[in-house]
Amino acid sequence: MVDRTASSARDDATLPRVLAALSDPTRIGIVRTLADGAEHGWGSLRVPVAKSTLSHHMKVLREAGLTRVRGEGTRCYVTLRIDEMEERFPGLLPSLLAAAAAEGVGTHVGMAAEG
Repeated sequence: MVDRTASSARDDATLPRVLAALSDPTRIGIVRTLADGAEHGWGSLRVPVAKSTLSHHMKVLREAGLTRVRGEGTRCYVTLRIDEMEERFPGLLPSLLAAAAAEGVGTHVGMAAEG
């Protein structure tokens, strides 16, 4: 099992890095999708981009301190670091999620239907 978060969000997350990571509608959509607090497999994310582009977006979010990625075998799982972000930047994620929902930003990203 590989955890690609050696340091805490407090160490990784600076305001410019977080805001830069959140400057893309696809990354906002990923954050909106992960805001349920659950760990999700990358394969269950539905993002209308190439796999390499999705990997880039996930790397930007991880390096900004917004997400935690865990590898297990050939699968990768991602979690939004809600508590760490709230501690570091109180109110930022709830405000972002509310504004994104109001403006419809990131609605092109979602989860695969289970069935």
